[in-house]
Amino acid sequence: MKINEVEQLVGITKRNIRFYEKEGLLSPVRNADNGYRDYGEEDVQTLRKIKLLRKLDVPLEEIRKMQRGTLTLTDGVRRHIIQLEREQENLSTMRSLCQRLAEADVPLAALDAEAWLAEMERMEEEEGTQFVNIRKHDTITRYAGPVIAAAVFIALMAGLIVLMVWAALTAPAEAPPLGLMIFLVAVPGVIIIGVLLALWQRIKQIQGGEEDAASKY
Repeated sequence: MKINEVEQLVGITKRNIRFYEKEGLLSPVRNADNGYRDYGEEDVQTLRKIKLLRKLDVPLEEIRKMQRGTLTLTDGVRRHIIQLEREQENLSTMRSLCQRLAEADVPLAALDAEAWLAEMERMEEEEGTQFVNIRKHDTITRYAGPVIAAAVFIALMAGLIVLMVWAALTAPAEAPPLGLMIFLVAVPGVIIIGVLLALWQRIKQIQGGEEDAASKY
């Protein structure tokens, strides 16, 4: 079965299907003749389970644990209920604060933001209220790997350029012809540009990531 057929059958976009494959939640076999992915009924059922759990906003890591057998469906759902209850409490608190802001009926220019922020910080510290989306931390974590890898590689290429230039300046008599020197320096320079472009594309992919809105499944 081809990915287009799976997309129509399950109602999950090709982009999301590939995203789940990249995350290790789906492992279709490869056709030995052409190397294309060949989806079977088991893959379709797996995607339906993923779709169900993601529509309930169960985190990918929890789904991964369920698939590996380190977490049962029952325990995973119960844990998610606790998280939803916490989020509901946070939303209720934010709704209450918004209601108070509306009832205060003050223009933005006269708003005492410092006092409100101080109260919110107190609620965060004393009551454990979360006023920000804690999942943003996961996105930052996903950026870290590609950025660090790119930085290390760029540093190596830049070091190579510096080393070649230093060698040429230190012993100009033994240095290669100017044209060859420019070529040798340009090669790692082009590689650096390529790494930066690849990093930019990877960041865009991470920013796109999974289509989280349930209406897009």
